[in-house]
Amino acid sequence: MKYTFLEVFRGKKVLVTGHTGFKGAWLCLMLHKIGAQVSGFALSPPTNPSLYHVANVDACVDSTIGNIQDYNALRSTLERVQPDAVIHMAAQALVLQSYENPVDTYSTNVLGTVHLLEAVRHVAGIKAIVNVTTDKCYENNEWMWGYRENDRLGGYDPYSNSKACSELVTSSFINSFFNKDTYNEHGVAVATARAGNVIGGGDWAKNRLIPDFIRAISEGEEIVIRNPLAIRPWQHVLEPLAGYLNVLSKLLTDGPKYSGAWNFGPNDTETKNVEWIISALCNKWGGNASFKLDDNVHPHETQSLKLDISKAKSLLEWKPKWDIGTTLENIVEWHKAFYEKKDMQSVCNQQIDDYLNA
Repeated sequence: MKYTFLEVFRGKKVLVTGHTGFKGAWLCLMLHKIGAQVSGFALSPPTNPSLYHVANVDACVDSTIGNIQDYNALRSTLERVQPDAVIHMAAQALVLQSYENPVDTYSTNVLGTVHLLEAVRHVAGIKAIVNVTTDKCYENNEWMWGYRENDRLGGYDPYSNSKACSELVTSSFINSFFNKDTYNEHGVAVATARAGNVIGGGDWAKNRLIPDFIRAISEGEEIVIRNPLAIRPWQHVLEPLAGYLNVLSKLLTDGPKYSGAWNFGPNDTETKNVEWIISALCNKWGGNASFKLDDNVHPHETQSLKLDISKAKSLLEWKPKWDIGTTLENIVEWHKAFYEKKDMQSVCNQQIDDYLNA
């Protein structure tokens, strides 16, 4: 299925907060490829190496380096850029880091959302916003079926809870300032997007499964996995990005009809546990790739997490395209190309082409 909605973005000005991060960099490349005028507001890339640098994403983006906690800097950027639409991805996105620094996690993820939505209130011309949160925003009952968009929000750890708070902030701003009933007055349509565990080439974050695997391989070591039976809705990063753009395009063309929350995850048959993922990666990488279990005690993390994506499948022009095997093959291909010193922007663009035309 080739996505036709992407034509909406030709010539449109789209601002991405968090554009220097892993997901943000991929999103900027995708937006640039489909003809959007892309700008970004974010801190400097959070890792070294980073996808933003190795794929030369800066060449595709009007980039502003700033902190989402700085309201004046964010509003000034919006006033300068005058975007048609905004995708809000700036976040502290790691569970373990949220235990180490909960104050910064809440400041970034909650107050950052307030800052963005408040700035949009005062900058004319912005028609659509997608606030990207997480699948972990739900109150987790460790059940084996997928969470739906109308299930109770919660979050055990500071990261997950802060994203539930970001959802509540967004809901309040919709009700108070961007209400559907007064759309003709304010002209802004807002949605939130909740994605599963995204994986793909170019992620070097700490305490994430795939980056830990890549680091271990590059250093000739075994990867140590801390939670082998944890079940997650793994998906290639391009899958939810296509979902975000789908919702954003609907908000631009149809207004608040598509406001609200949206889940983006894999088909239920593609949801695997950590040990399955690492075993499959070792097989696809070849050589001496191997793993072992970590017996140390770690902070609480959810054991079972699945998303119900029937709403997106039914109401949007979106469905998962790549199965988990294809996803892992693309990750291995990307990182082997990186170690072979290939042009990584070209590698990214080829994978974006392959995905969009699948």
